[in-house]
Amino acid sequence: MNNLIKFPKGSIKKVSGQCIVLRGDDIDTDRIIPARFLKCVNFDNLGDQVFADDRKERKGTHPFDVDINQGSSILIVNKNFGCGSSREHAPQALLRWGIKLIIGESFAEIFYGNCLSIGIPCARMSELNISKLQKEVEQGPQENYEFDITSKILRSKSQSWNTLMEKGASEILISGEWDATSLLISQKSKIKSIAKQIPYLNYFEFDID
Repeated sequence: MNNLIKFPKGSIKKVSGQCIVLRGDDIDTDRIIPARFLKCVNFDNLGDQVFADDRKERKGTHPFDVDINQGSSILIVNKNFGCGSSREHAPQALLRWGIKLIIGESFAEIFYGNCLSIGIPCARMSELNISKLQKEVEQGPQENYEFDITSKILRSKSQSWNTLMEKGASEILISGEWDATSLLISQKSKIKSIAKQIPYLNYFEFDID
C-alpha cells in the first residue's frame, strides 16, 4: 500500500501520477478484495489486502507488488473490470492502496458507481488504445501522466489520449457533488435551521454539532 495517501475531497478536476498496468478481462470484485476481508469494521486496512490471492499466487511478481509500481495512482485495465458481486470494498481497497483513477476498456456498472461515490473517476478507451497505453506504461513505468476530467484527455510528456466518460459522472466530480459528506457538512447551518422547524426534533432537544 502506498504511504501518505491523500483521499479525494470536494471538486476533482485533474488526476496525475504514475500508471500501473493490470492486464486481463473480467477481473471481478472477489479478485480485487477476497470475500474473507469483508468482515472488516472499517475500510482503513483494505489497501494491504487488495488482490491478496492473486498476489500470493504470483509470489512478488504481481503488478501491485513490483517495486517500480509503488506510488502509482492511475490503474490501466481491460474489459469488464469490477464485475461480479457488488461489494463496495473493492474500490475502497483500491483507493486505500493509492489508486485515484482507473482507465479501461469497460467497467461493471455497480463497480463504476461505487468508484464514483468515493471520488475515483473511471474513464474508457478503445481496446486498441488501451493496448498501446499499456505497452507505453510498461516501457516507461515511472513516467508521470495527467488526466483532465473536463477535457477527458490523458496526457504524458510525449502523447495524449482521448477517453470517454459519462457527462453526469464528470459533472459531479468537477462540482464536488460526489462528496456527500463534505456537501452535508457545508450545509450545516441550513440543516440546523430546518431542524428547528421540525416539532419532534425540538421536543427531544435535538441538536446538530
